[in-house]
Amino acid sequence: MKLYEELQQVLAADRVTMNDTILDQHSSDESYHKPHSPELVVFPESADEMSNIMKLANKYNKPVTPFGLGSSLEGNAIPYHGGISVDFSLMNKVLEVRQDDFLVKVQPGVTRSQLDKELKKYGLFFSVDPGADATLGGMAATNASGTTAVRYGIMRDQVRDMEVVLADGTVIHTGNMAAKSSSGYHLNGLFVGSEGTLGCFTELTLKVIGIPEHIMAARAEFGSVDDAVNGVIAILQAGIPVARVELVDEQSIKQMNHFSDTNYSEVPTLFLEFHGNEAGLQQDVEFMKEIVEDINCQKIEFESDTAARNRLWEARHNAAYAYIHGHPGRKQMVTDVCVPISELAGAVKDAREAVDESGLSGGIVGHVGDGNYHILLMIDVDDPAEIEKANVVNERIVDYALARGGTCTGEHGVGTGKQKYQAREHGESLVVMQKIKQALDPDGVLNPGKIV
Repeated sequence: MKLYEELQQVLAADRVTMNDTILDQHSSDESYHKPHSPELVVFPESADEMSNIMKLANKYNKPVTPFGLGSSLEGNAIPYHGGISVDFSLMNKVLEVRQDDFLVKVQPGVTRSQLDKELKKYGLFFSVDPGADATLGGMAATNASGTTAVRYGIMRDQVRDMEVVLADGTVIHTGNMAAKSSSGYHLNGLFVGSEGTLGCFTELTLKVIGIPEHIMAARAEFGSVDDAVNGVIAILQAGIPVARVELVDEQSIKQMNHFSDTNYSEVPTLFLEFHGNEAGLQQDVEFMKEIVEDINCQKIEFESDTAARNRLWEARHNAAYAYIHGHPGRKQMVTDVCVPISELAGAVKDAREAVDESGLSGGIVGHVGDGNYHILLMIDVDDPAEIEKANVVNERIVDYALARGGTCTGEHGVGTGKQKYQAREHGESLVVMQKIKQALDPDGVLNPGKIV
């Protein structure tokens, strides 16, 4: 295979492989979508090497699909057209911490936990927490967010600059290190969330934040989902600077109790966290207690001890794995819609009805501070009837979201799973997106079959 031989000249021979086991490892992500193997896998170590890979891909008309850790949930990194899977695991260096500028420069293979471990030395942290220990490149590619988005924003809000290798091998920078700019088009916003369809990221400059002086976590139990969501709305309307606020329904609490050895009441529950100075935080927490008690909060418990807080958030982050552990032999379909927060209570109620009517096992969790929620559906991927039931549930909640000004994906990305909703959500704007794709990747080399 001539491509294989030429790639070995561009990279070290041991960083180009057609080994069946490695091909299989790059054939899937954590979603229920069908696997598909690439023809070969490469492991670049620099932008120059990535540029040469793209030039050879063009020469042989082979598609290129970027791969981080494979934790994506919509088939984003599955190479359905074969070709080259680019594994960025060797580009895993924290290049520079500019603590006075509150910036960090990283390679795309750096993981979230790796970055936070490095930043702790400087009294800093990176705010985007999607739950999974994903790579920063993958998080930028899907515009990830997670539990802290309600306070600190999503991945797109943290990116100051990116080094990107385009389809023809050209290397560009999308921004700079300045806090703001009115110069030119906003390329950061274009490339973040592009899922490898416009270019491959080889370096990211990200905003970081000082570690708060004091952190308080809380768990608030309610008699209904309506009350829980109304509690969130009231907290936000009061201007209380909540850092995280997560909804977990009763079915999910039950799974968490089994998996994480917790003993939480099996009722709709909010997991909350507050960041600030100790005196200000006490005032915020007391005000929050008054608000939720007025909205039928049945019980509220606070944790300021680091270990106790970590146990609480570990249980929340492991909700998806709790369902997987409790349903051996099944895979998980994780839905991901986002609605205006005023529509959230109705959306969650309708989602619960959809799951119950399907007969499938599933629970609802959500980053309710920004209107983003997920259904964790357990399905037998070898049973077409169950897949169809799951698809019906997914269709229903997407329809509900789009009809109310929401989106079909709040943070997981489009991949292949959400493609069919793009025309309905974006209308004529989708045509503009297609023109951008055509302009930057005229031969369709970059992650073909995704997004547009």
